[in-house]
Amino acid sequence: MAGTRARRTDAELMAAVRAAVVEELAEVGLGKLTMEGIAHRAGTAKTSLYRRWDSPQAVLLDALRAEFPQERPRTTSDDLRQDLIDALALMVRWMATPTARAVASVLAERDRYPELADAIYAHVFDSKGGRFTSTVLRHYADAGALDPALLTPVVTDIGEALVLKLAFDSDELPTEHTLAAIVDQAILPAVGFPPMQ
Repeated sequence: MAGTRARRTDAELMAAVRAAVVEELAEVGLGKLTMEGIAHRAGTAKTSLYRRWDSPQAVLLDALRAEFPQERPRTTSDDLRQDLIDALALMVRWMATPTARAVASVLAERDRYPELADAIYAHVFDSKGGRFTSTVLRHYADAGALDPALLTPVVTDIGEALVLKLAFDSDELPTEHTLAAIVDQAILPAVGFPPMQ
């Protein structure tokens, strides 16, 4: 029938809600994020949201978790350098997304919303098995290719920390060449490989 909108599938509705909560956060901010606003933007009833989530923060966490990428090192464990570069490239691609900006806005308000910030670490980052280079480094340690004792919190975060610093300093995402330099000059030496020039 003309003018009748086809009923969305569950997957389509979920995608619409996840996009809506991220857009709503960007427009109104965390303090004004409501189920009503999310439902209106997603083109659905508020009751549809309450069937799955109990708060707008729960909707937001679900959307962030769904869009957070999972690093998958090659099963052969034979190219640590390239896997680390690929992991940082995955991070950089994610940083260009609306969900990454949503994560940044929540973490920027950590003092006001500490439980939500903590939930991002527990239910978004850690629930996917870790973050970027730490996933690669642990994979190679498990395969016996490097000493697990070297994987301190500083070492496992060194790549991500440098990417964030360089992005903050220049207001641009690092290039592939810069990512290779981070791996060659910082991460590999930290896990016992000689620095590459």
